[in-house]
Amino acid sequence: MAKKVLAHGEKILNQSLLYMDGVTVSFEGFKALDNLSLIVESGELRAIIGPNGAGKTTMMDVITGRVRPDAGDVFYDNQTIDLTALDESQIASLGIGRKFQKPTVFDQQTIENNLYLALKANRGIWATLFFKPSVEQQRVVEQTLNKIRLIDKQDDLAGSLSHGQKQWLEIGMLLVQDSQLLLVDEPAAGMTDEETEQTARLLQEISDTKSVMVVEHDMEFVKALDCKVTVLHEGSVLAEGSHSEVQTNDAVIEVYLGR
Repeated sequence: MAKKVLAHGEKILNQSLLYMDGVTVSFEGFKALDNLSLIVESGELRAIIGPNGAGKTTMMDVITGRVRPDAGDVFYDNQTIDLTALDESQIASLGIGRKFQKPTVFDQQTIENNLYLALKANRGIWATLFFKPSVEQQRVVEQTLNKIRLIDKQDDLAGSLSHGQKQWLEIGMLLVQDSQLLLVDEPAAGMTDEETEQTARLLQEISDTKSVMVVEHDMEFVKALDCKVTVLHEGSVLAEGSHSEVQTNDAVIEVYLGR
């Protein structure tokens, strides 16, 4: 398959993890996505911003297989896998994990058990009842507890965590699943200032080895991420660049940031 050129003139990169080109999605005549083109590289941290109705959620729905586009290409892993041909479970098994805005953890299980429950493993009834983690699985869980800043709370119930800490735990649950592309929806919402700072650092650390897309409204948090920012408007890319570049872009100011 020949390499394509995106609408805004950027050629596909050899190490692209996610490649979207000309993606269009309509709901009863309303175009939620309109010729959307986007590339995310391996090991990249990317922030996605835009006003309500810009297409951010629909874009993530397309990537994860919840919505099939009417037109356009959605490829994964250097254009070797066509995501539009797969269902949600198949896409998840490829290493694409999504964290919604509201954390969904098992409140009555310990933090450590939440991670063990999230591990890739046989989930049959007997396998679950008699599950005993291997040395490697124990190592993965311990490393993840350290990374998400919850190693000292591993025996506490997840329900005892603050909102921000639950967000970290859910990110950890994606990490133990060996997700290579993490889609994270508004992680800073409801967090304290300290939690917000730590979350920005956590996502930066994760992007050393994974690709992370963060949908966010908090521009201070986006600034703290210190990464490339994509601005969506009316279902397509309005602008891309650093935080300072998009913050001073007249079109972005007009439709999103305000004057």
